[in-house]
Amino acid sequence: MRITVLGATGRVGRLVVRQALAAGHEVTAVVRDPARLPVPAHERLHVATVPDITDAEALLPVVTGRDAVVSAVGAASNARARTAPIAAPALRSVLTAMERAGVRRLSAVSATPVGPPADGEGPFTRFVVLPILRRALRDVYADLAAMEEAIAGSGAEWTVVRPPMLVDRPLTGTYRRAVGGSLAGSRTIGRADVADALLTSLDDPATVRQAVGVAA
Repeated sequence: MRITVLGATGRVGRLVVRQALAAGHEVTAVVRDPARLPVPAHERLHVATVPDITDAEALLPVVTGRDAVVSAVGAASNARARTAPIAAPALRSVLTAMERAGVRRLSAVSATPVGPPADGEGPFTRFVVLPILRRALRDVYADLAAMEEAIAGSGAEWTVVRPPMLVDRPLTGTYRRAVGGSLAGSRTIGRADVADALLTSLDDPATVRQAVGVAA
């Protein structure tokens, strides 16, 4: 599969690139600064410098001829930056570029608090933890909610992956997953498993036009 990866230099994005190459895919890594991509040169890796990922015209060449787009532009990078929204503007632009290029498959990272609480979620999480998180990171989650709205309103065959707090752990491949919902007791998940979820959803028809909750 020929895959374009947005947010390729981020802590999830770089893992998406590595895992996609290991799985035999051809990868176009979209970056602002190629020096920040900690992935060795590879015959199936193409690095595309795009200074502004909210520019649909600039994104058009890097999605044309591809089979799918994976967006790792999400809460992790946005929370650190504490700047203007980036996830929603970037996804609106890439969706425009995808439509023009005739590319339909998309997977994108979001976050657990953007969705409704899981059935069976305890009252402490439902009424204390989630409200605190949504208040403390309200700009981040507003950006991600707007991103999800743009994705859901598009003609793409999309999947949105919603993880809880991201941590650095080796890939397990044994994380929990809820297609179309959230997971009770969702606390953390390794970034490598989130990268896996973004990639494996591309070949899973059950995840098309669905939000997928993931957690360790």
